[in-house]
Amino acid sequence: MKKLLPIIVLGLAPLTAIAAGSAVPDLLAQYKSQGAADFSAERGKAMWSEKHVQKKSGEMVSCATCHGTDLSKPGSHAKTGKLIEAMSPSVNAERLTDPAKIEKWFLRNCKWTLGRECTTQEKGDFLTFIKNN
Repeated sequence: MKKLLPIIVLGLAPLTAIAAGSAVPDLLAQYKSQGAADFSAERGKAMWSEKHVQKKSGEMVSCATCHGTDLSKPGSHAKTGKLIEAMSPSVNAERLTDPAKIEKWFLRNCKWTLGRECTTQEKGDFLTFIKNN
């Protein structure tokens, strides 16, 4: 049994990380405390595909431009072609586990796509949409 214990513990570690690792509830609570209203996966989904004029190129872009419309599949950066791992936490266990990374990518991607930072309401709607896919 002593020899099996490390194997069992190592086998359960990824499940524990998935169950305990989501940063979404804390971030949603933070956004609400900053004035956001109830969050909507439907609004998040609509914003995901909404096109905006990209400031540098003048092209029409959306979140789906790089991440795709099926969040369970990888995407690729429109400019560099770099692979972007699947957004869906059900496929990518690392997704939505680190609040600092989530905020970093919101800052970069909102500025690139929308030409501005996302509001707390938009962030909450996006997270609600992503976590449910």
